[in-house]
Amino acid sequence: MTHAPRALIAEDEPLLAEDLRQALARAWPELQIAAMVGDGLSAARQALALQPDVLFFDIRMPGQSGLEAAAELADAWPEAQPFPILVFVTAYDQYAMDAFEAQAVDYLLKPVQPERLARSVQRLRELLAQRTAAPAGAALAQALEQLRHLAGATAPAAATATEPPLQMIQAGVGTQIQMVPVQDVVYFEAADKYVRVLTASHEYLVRTPLKELLPRLDAEDFWQVHRGTVVRAAAIASAQRDEAGRLWLQLRERAEKLAVSRLYAQRFKAM
Repeated sequence: MTHAPRALIAEDEPLLAEDLRQALARAWPELQIAAMVGDGLSAARQALALQPDVLFFDIRMPGQSGLEAAAELADAWPEAQPFPILVFVTAYDQYAMDAFEAQAVDYLLKPVQPERLARSVQRLRELLAQRTAAPAGAALAQALEQLRHLAGATAPAAATATEPPLQMIQAGVGTQIQMVPVQDVVYFEAADKYVRVLTASHEYLVRTPLKELLPRLDAEDFWQVHRGTVVRAAAIASAQRDEAGRLWLQLRERAEKLAVSRLYAQRFKAM
């Protein structure tokens, strides 16, 4: 690297964020902290604007988790720029730590211990030194692969895995509760405090968050194609790339096209 390395810290607890900043100043004096933010949306936005070399993302933040923020950032990241190295900061959670280790993703436990941080800094220095010889797209491809596995490994699906697949959606329409068969749903889309439920000819709103609906849907029938979009596989007519290389789905029963994020694009490859 020709420039001094730069980092972004995303941590919703100001005291812990400052502790990490000071600890990094001691362990890695030449590292510049480009920004400190307190929520996932700001983390993704600032990281895209500043393009730092390293991201220290707290796993649990308001609005978006660290994983969700990293996935959103990866989807918007310019392919010509090396994707930042991810370091997740977490309270003690053996399940999450096992997932990070399985994917060779660095993590720090709160409160950060100097010895552990020193080892992490050494590894980050080595990784940054190796990047000068690697093509820019390689770092993004690796990060996407890691995030795919981490999203699956840390998903809250285990709690509802024993429940039978959802057969009927109960949607409030005025003073009525409309019963919508799941097989009639073309796609689900997260929208503010609601989830839009789209059939071939109707739209309904439900208050159940998409992350709670997803484990109840048959994974063979319904595919997540974006952080906020789950589509019935049989409703997909085709997948097409635009001039910018982004993937879009054409539906059989609805006119609108659905964007596919980079995180899920690998699902659409010719057999």
